[in-house]
Amino acid sequence: MTEPSGLAAELEECQARQLRTLADFDNYRRRAGRELDAARSAERDRVVLAWIPVLDHLDLALEHAAADPGALVDGVRGVRQLALDALRVSGVSRLDDEAGPFNPKRHEVGAVVDASTMPEPPPAGTVVEVLRPGFAADGRLLRPATVAVSAGPQADAPQEEAPS
Repeated sequence: MTEPSGLAAELEECQARQLRTLADFDNYRRRAGRELDAARSAERDRVVLAWIPVLDHLDLALEHAAADPGALVDGVRGVRQLALDALRVSGVSRLDDEAGPFNPKRHEVGAVVDASTMPEPPPAGTVVEVLRPGFAADGRLLRPATVAVSAGPQADAPQEEAPS
């Protein structure tokens, strides 16, 4: 059997270990918080640095718009490409070449189109046009593409005969 003085020493040692463990955990929590803040700041800086050229080129386009209005269109196209590049660098892909059957996981319906006027009417539920592109990152959909969907070929409705 253990002596009372031995139990007291063991209890004191356990309490000291517990205090060291609590202090270690508190230090870890503070260090992890600082590292998380630093990672957030680095990510924000990376995104901002990708978008700064877009703003620079918008400013240039606006400055030169009065001198040559035709150049404004070229400038806007260039800025659009810079914006797409900034998204791509951030791991975001644009979903604007959607085609095929409507997929509720990737699309939202913006319009239903009467396909009977088309040379080869697609089946009902087929995406015929992207109205607003969608965006995805890391396999996750950020915004679905808004699409126009075919109503399918319409059969001519039988006409009623006029009473004689």
